[in-house]
Amino acid sequence: MNINIKTTQITSTPAISEYVNKRLEKIGKIIGDDPSVQCDIELARTTSHHNKGDIFKAEIHIVGAGKNLYASAEKEDLYTAIDVVQGDIVRELTAHKEKHISLVRRGGAHVKSIMKGLWPWKN
Repeated sequence: MNINIKTTQITSTPAISEYVNKRLEKIGKIIGDDPSVQCDIELARTTSHHNKGDIFKAEIHIVGAGKNLYASAEKEDLYTAIDVVQGDIVRELTAHKEKHISLVRRGGAHVKSIMKGLWPWKN
């Protein structure tokens, strides 16, 4: 998985980068070691003149391997926004995986019912 971290109106520190990489480990376990998957992360401060309220934004966009997932969160703390967006994207990834498994199982069951219909005397 290729990871790009972009910061807007904030400075990227080693602590922020380390925290994001730590949070992305769980996403990496779900996706696997597919080099074609691109994970873009944007960390931003939405306004420069406010001090209170939801002023920090975190976005994750995952593209590749049949996936196109996006999650965004705005919170009053950057680390909280990263946590929320990580939870949202993990939820989307697991739902995508469960839908795929369900589709494969339904397809297999349909093929099996067709095969049973070819030889009606072998029920």
